[in-house]
Parts: sequence; structure tokens; C-alpha cells
Amino acid sequence: MLLSNLLSTKSIAGTFASAGEIIWILQTAAFLEVVHGAVGILPSGVWLPFMQWCGRTLFFLVTACEIVQVQDHPSLFITFLAWCLIEVIRYPFYALNTIGACPHWLTYLRYTMFIPLYPIGVLGEMLLLNQAFPYMKEKNIFANFFAGLPFSYYNVVQVVFVMYPFAWIKLYSHMLKQRGSKLGKRQEKKKK
Repeated sequence: MLLSNLLSTKSIAGTFASAGEIIWILQTAAFLEVVHGAVGILPSGVWLPFMQWCGRTLFFLVTACEIVQVQDHPSLFITFLAWCLIEVIRYPFYALNTIGACPHWLTYLRYTMFIPLYPIGVLGEMLLLNQAFPYMKEKNIFANFFAGLPFSYYNVVQVVFVMYPFAWIKLYSHMLKQRGSKLGKRQEKKKK
């Protein structure tokens, strides 16, 4: 949808209109990865998938869906493209690993393509959040929920925005360690 819109219109302006609904469904369903980590279906654990899910949910379900003014921003296209490319690799990797039939080339892609795509996705997320700040403040999103508190949703997102790079570094470092572990095992097997 994302690429077909780009190719047919020669523009990224329709990014949200063309892919927003399916990404909403997929991002909501992505919480299953947290559940799967909790019950042991995936070896990922709970905390890191939960952090990633929260970041993407903040970005997409709350920011991009609620603030129409940023839905055609180039950073949304950049983020969606990075997310889609990495997920097209990640989920087949999980599925094939679950049944013990994952080819090495897919393992290599899983633990290599995140190196450029993860920073691109996070950069897109942060750029869009930055673009959304004035609209968040003006629209006063979730005002009823925060009515009795001394801060607003806008304030919460500002704090999260400052913490975002630190959380990203933790996730990225974890992925780099996993890469060494997963691809290093393959190299050791070849030597034997």
C-alpha cells in the first residue's frame, strides 16, 4: 500500500491515507509480541518488546492518528517504510524459527537490516513527534484524563521525547549484542 501509493501518485503525501488503517491494525496486534515474550513463545522477554511497542504506539496511535496536520509529513513516510521493511524480515524469521526451519540468509537479514533501518525509523518518529508538539499543545489531547493532574499529555510526551534517544540506545545496543550472539554462533559452527 505504501509503495503502491508512492508509485501511483509520485508523492508521499498520501502515506497515512494509504497505509494508516492497516498499520493501525498491525500496531495494535503487535502487542501480541509482548504477550508471546511473557508466555515464552518468543525468547525476547517482555521488557524490550514492551518498550518498542510503547514507542510505536505513542508515535502512531496517539500522534499520527490524532493529529491530522502531521499525517502528510515526510517523516511519517520514512518511519512507515523503515517499520515495514524491518517487519517483513522479522516476522517470517520468528515464524520459521518457531518451527525450526529458518534459513541462515533470513537470520542474517534479521540481525543485519536493523542496523540502518532502526535508526531511520526512530529518526522519523522523533521528527514527527517534534512536528506534532504545537498541535498537541493546541489540541490539548486527553485533557479529560489529565484534568486533575498538574501536567498535561503534552508535558508527558515532552518528557518521553527527551528520554526517547536513551531508550533507543538501550534497544539498539541489545540488538547489536543479539547480532553478535546469533551470527557469531553461525561463524563458530562453520569453523568446527
